[in-house]
Amino acid sequence: MLNEIASSREDRPVLRVVQAPISKAELLQNELRQQVATVMDIQNETFVEPSQGEEAQPVETGLGLKSHLVATFEGRLLIESEAAYDQLDAQLIPLNHMPVFRLTETAPNEVNAGIPHTIHIITGRVNPQPRPWWPNALLFAATLFSVLMVGTYLAISTINETDAVFAAELSSRIFLELWRGLPYALSLLLILGAHEMGHYFAARRHKLAVTLPYFIPMPIPGLTMIGTLGAFIQLRQPMRNRKMLFDVGAAGPLAGLIFAVPILLIGLSHAQVTMSQPGIVYIYEGDSLIYAMAKTVIFGQFLPSGGYDVNITSSQLAWAGWTGLLVTALNLIPIGQLDGGHVLYSLLGERARGLYYPLLIIMGLLALVSNMWLLWVVLLLFFGRIYATPLDMITPLDQRRRWLAIFTLVVFVLVFVPAPLTEHIVDDSSPVSPRNSAYLLPTIAPLAVVLLSRLRR
Repeated sequence: MLNEIASSREDRPVLRVVQAPISKAELLQNELRQQVATVMDIQNETFVEPSQGEEAQPVETGLGLKSHLVATFEGRLLIESEAAYDQLDAQLIPLNHMPVFRLTETAPNEVNAGIPHTIHIITGRVNPQPRPWWPNALLFAATLFSVLMVGTYLAISTINETDAVFAAELSSRIFLELWRGLPYALSLLLILGAHEMGHYFAARRHKLAVTLPYFIPMPIPGLTMIGTLGAFIQLRQPMRNRKMLFDVGAAGPLAGLIFAVPILLIGLSHAQVTMSQPGIVYIYEGDSLIYAMAKTVIFGQFLPSGGYDVNITSSQLAWAGWTGLLVTALNLIPIGQLDGGHVLYSLLGERARGLYYPLLIIMGLLALVSNMWLLWVVLLLFFGRIYATPLDMITPLDQRRRWLAIFTLVVFVLVFVPAPLTEHIVDDSSPVSPRNSAYLLPTIAPLAVVLLSRLRR
């Protein structure tokens, strides 16, 4: 007989269930699901396993962000989209991930037709490091010299009309006479600087990392009558939503215009009106609607008329103002990465891409009139399709920004110059060149029709 010790309830063997360890991928998926669930009623979800090698970036950010898709959630946002993005983005910072908000694209009768919103989760966040300021200062100094040279050429040219000997003497020591170009140089740099600082302060207001302006000098100052290739700033973070895209895109041209128009009017009031001389080759500055109106206001009639025309280069401020309007027009072309492309995309979203070919055709036709547009057509062929797509495409523009965006596109129509610079030999049968304004209305009308047709949809 075997005597056993009585066992208590606690001494009895217990069946233990050993759970398999949760992988890092599953932990991440659970974490992402929980975070997204705070802002969305999730109806569908898809996770991309690292082993699948999905390295393609699912969205355009305009910055070449190296990231890949981790997860996609479909459903309906629980709160307003802008607040939802801000909340989810803050929650994903510790995970080094970013959300991308999109409206769900569905075809008729699809199963998910009632699911309006999509949230993509992508890896990586942009943490730009500060850049040195000395390249900006060096380029600004070079641009200042370049535009001073142009301004000095203009001043000496004006002097040459009354005193050729003194003008030749000044040309022989032109580097000592650069102060004569200050009116043009300071006026143009004020317009360009206001343009770029408009972008800069709008970006900083939205806490976006952005560089200081990079001014671009003309390598050979006497090669053109402008002296600079413009300026730019580099945005170093993707736009969060269409409101930011509009604010940053429109702030530059509108800020530059605030200075360009008064400078033009003051300059025209001091410009000479001269009779065109037969047998002389003249270079005519092109008309925009604003420039044509400015001449009418200052001189009481539209010029050229009756053989008389304004000699715009006789006033450095007038030439700087006209150049500022031209730069504004070039930037406001509503295609791709140009300021006008940002404004149009913020207003219309993906529908803005539908204007690419109509506008490109118009620009191609203008290249037959002015060789200047040929370079722009080539550039737009390669870069015109690239848009700065915000991370949050669900949040629309508010009503105030919508009206401002439409106003900005109207400004583009008003400042656009179909034939910026054209040559013409004056003769007795044609005392002034019709090219100065002949292409204005035939070009402006199609541009306005194309833009209005898209805005009404």
